[in-house]
Amino acid sequence: MPVNFAHRGASGYCPENTMAAFTKALELGATGIETDVQMTADGRLVLIHDESVRRTTGFDALVKDLTFEELRKLDAGVWFSEEFAGETIPSLEELLALAKSANIIVNIELKNGLIPYPDLERKVIETVRAYGLSDQVVLSSFNHYSLAVCKQLAPDIDTGILYMEGLYRPWDYAATLGANALHPIKYAVLKEWVLEAAAAGIACNPFTVNAPDEMKRMLEAGVSGIITDYPDRLAALLKTLT
Repeated sequence: MPVNFAHRGASGYCPENTMAAFTKALELGATGIETDVQMTADGRLVLIHDESVRRTTGFDALVKDLTFEELRKLDAGVWFSEEFAGETIPSLEELLALAKSANIIVNIELKNGLIPYPDLERKVIETVRAYGLSDQVVLSSFNHYSLAVCKQLAPDIDTGILYMEGLYRPWDYAATLGANALHPIKYAVLKEWVLEAAAAGIACNPFTVNAPDEMKRMLEAGVSGIITDYPDRLAALLKTLT
């Protein structure tokens, strides 16, 4: 059964990358959670998509310039709805604890394309290992050099190549990085490519797929997982296929 990855949690219903969104995702049938990891000024791993906290907290600062204590004082929920006032930016540890108890897959995107967080790969891997979740984690990034570092440090942890264009024979490219999966934007998915990738032992987990007809197309193409803001829609569709 394809993995139902909730994109930044159930971000269609809750403020993205919050514990509320992650918990809601499980309630809606997600079997995986996709999130983004960055690093605070004092080296803590936190889950937020943007390099700046402005969009989701209203405070104009970069994640890298705030300590963990400063960042935790920010409200990351009220921008979405008053219902979520007081939600904080979570640590990676909080999500991994949830993943361990719920026995789900976690896709951790390393957000080190614009800001080169020092030693991010090692710190993420050490944290994953501390929770005993090496076999339940996929490390992805648009920074493919970072993925190469991840494989050097932890050959046993799966990696996924994020990309936005129609790469030529991306399964061959994946092999050069030792990557286990392709994470293409949904427009760069064709059934023939998914089949070719599968034949090469490479999974395909497209993003961000929200419309049921698009989900159906991806499933018919044979993808291994789907990254969506609405895990309930995908869960309902998957039930019709069993």
